[in-house]
Amino acid sequence: MSDAPTDTAFDVPAGLPIEVLVVDDDPNVARINAAYVTKVPGFRVAGTARTAADALLFLRTHPVDLVLLDHYLPDESGLSLLKRLRGHGVEAEVIMVTAARDTATVRAAQRHGALQYIVKPFTFAHLRGKLDGYAALRHTLARAPVAGATQETVDRIFGAAAAPPAAETLPKGHSVLTADLVREVLCSARSALSAQEVAARCGLSRQTAQRYLKLLEGAGLVRRRLRHGETGRPVHLYYWTGPAS
Repeated sequence: MSDAPTDTAFDVPAGLPIEVLVVDDDPNVARINAAYVTKVPGFRVAGTARTAADALLFLRTHPVDLVLLDHYLPDESGLSLLKRLRGHGVEAEVIMVTAARDTATVRAAQRHGALQYIVKPFTFAHLRGKLDGYAALRHTLARAPVAGATQETVDRIFGAAAAPPAAETLPKGHSVLTADLVREVLCSARSALSAQEVAARCGLSRQTAQRYLKLLEGAGLVRRRLRHGETGRPVHLYYWTGPAS
């Protein structure tokens, strides 16, 4: 962790929860979103706000890591607030959570630094996928040296914490974070890896690694080939063929 940058929302001591501010003018929606966040391991709701002014005041006095930001607020738009945050010294990352689905708003949110964009209504699985992807990105950045980011790390930053496959498509008993960890290991490998090698690099059992490799292969993100040795059985090797981010 000591090699990571010290001035971004991604730099957080290991073991501490990821602090989240939920901003929505509807108190019922805010309560539901906060409950969703609380259900995701490693995340904690630091507070809620119903207006842009309340959100900005909270962020000035209670630094958080992540903001779930609605676009339709009573005093100013969430997009307008997003544009102003950095000018007020707020380093928190932002995920837009809104019913606004027009392309202009989505593109503007991207231009002004939104990490992700979730269109209402959405499922808990969809939000969890975004949060797990964000947590995985933090994990990657925490291990990256300040002066020597690899292309993989750069791709992860500009890929906005994408975590294939999507949370909604994962079979029961599979974790988005684990799938993303396997993806990260395969993407960073210089050559194809066996299931045992993937397991060792991910800190998983061989059986678990094989389950996720099979899942990713079925999604068209991983390919498999055989390596024939001089003795013994041939070994299946896996390599990533999906998007780098």
